[in-house]
Amino acid sequence: MSSVAIQQMADRVAGLLEERLKLRGPDLADKLNRGKRALPKRVRDAAMHLSKASEKAKNPKLLAQIDMGAVSDDYDLCVRHLMTVDPGSRRRDYMASIIASIGFGVLVLILGIIAFLAWRGYL
Repeated sequence: MSSVAIQQMADRVAGLLEERLKLRGPDLADKLNRGKRALPKRVRDAAMHLSKASEKAKNPKLLAQIDMGAVSDDYDLCVRHLMTVDPGSRRRDYMASIIASIGFGVLVLILGIIAFLAWRGYL
């Protein structure tokens, strides 16, 4: 496997991070730093390993130190996980949690007002 192939793998994972999780950044390492909690630990570690391998691949002497099998496995794990992520579903879940939080706050406020009115003798 050449340095070009490793760089293409890193670019593909970075593209999927931007497409599926809306993580912006110039390279894979920056995108991973921005979205630390958006990925499971195994996938995040695999992507970081892939990022480090793409940096090493830029130097011909360090290219020999890269375990190509591990890089390929990390790439497969990242792509397999990112292909299952549905951006629409994530957005719906986020909006549902916001609406639920607001609804709970309004419910607590109404119950507080009723308790206050009952305490003061108006109810």
